[in-house]
Amino acid sequence: MKKKPGAVLVGCVLALLAAIVLGASFGTDPVSVVTAVLEPASRDHDIVFEVRLPRVLLAALAGAGLSIVGVALQALLRNPLAEPFVLGVSGGSAFGATIAILFGLTGATVLGASLVPIAALAGGVGATILVHAFAAAANESRGTSVLLSGIVVNAIASAAITFLKTLIVPAKAQELLFWLMGFLDVPSRASLVALAVYMAIGTSILLYDAARLNVLSLGDEAAEHLGIRVRSVEIRTMLASSLVVGAIVSVTGLIGFVGLIVPHVLRRLLGADTRVLMPASLALGGATLVLCDLVSRGSFRWLHIEPPVGAVTALLGGPLFLLLLRRRFA
Repeated sequence: MKKKPGAVLVGCVLALLAAIVLGASFGTDPVSVVTAVLEPASRDHDIVFEVRLPRVLLAALAGAGLSIVGVALQALLRNPLAEPFVLGVSGGSAFGATIAILFGLTGATVLGASLVPIAALAGGVGATILVHAFAAAANESRGTSVLLSGIVVNAIASAAITFLKTLIVPAKAQELLFWLMGFLDVPSRASLVALAVYMAIGTSILLYDAARLNVLSLGDEAAEHLGIRVRSVEIRTMLASSLVVGAIVSVTGLIGFVGLIVPHVLRRLLGADTRVLMPASLALGGATLVLCDLVSRGSFRWLHIEPPVGAVTALLGGPLFLLLLRRRFA
């Protein structure tokens, strides 16, 4: 049963706010949020506002970005299995960021912009071009060929990253491996602001084309008859998706399946209208990853270890992907 869009959107925003409060309230050390707010010189204030809140905001931004990209790619490709991790965009972005990190470009900037997100963007765009080239060779621009091409590109990117890891010292390779598994840490203020800027640019483009993506569901020919420049929409959507995913991957590493879980939950509640799904996915996607990170932080506290959040999202999203794949080809 479809719910009222306004009520669902408000619910998603409230879920995001609740998740942010929970994420900032719970952790290894018990703190009081009230004390943290009322006493700026207290230890609780330092823990909440200098450690936990930046990490929670990073999770919210990353989850929101991956979710809206999932909505956009599923609408563009008319494929419910599409999402940045599966389609190779994340893998390509990870490869580009890996190259930048291995060459010591973490602190380098061009016109004030960090080179790591730029390299990740280049990798994501390259992966997107490869996916479409493989699909075009199969005479199919959408559907199964795109999905399979994305899996192949992901495998190629993973193999290339594995090869690069053999060229560096073991300590650096271990650090890189942990990053590639999707790990949320306390970000610097500069990286958090940069991610927010990249996110704002990419998501604005996706929201701008939301109504056009709805029309594309009628097919390319019908959309062109209705005045939609299909090729322009495709290019803008892919570039914006690559920008968002590249910026996220450069900070968090590979976090998969968020762009698959959230759109499917919302589609059951709201239907297929991309204009409604996109803003709702921003809020619910942020809440989802914040809660997954909270699970990651608290699940193995007794062992004093913390699994990467990418493992949590994979455990949730992997079975869902297999279920959807079974329904699609049953």
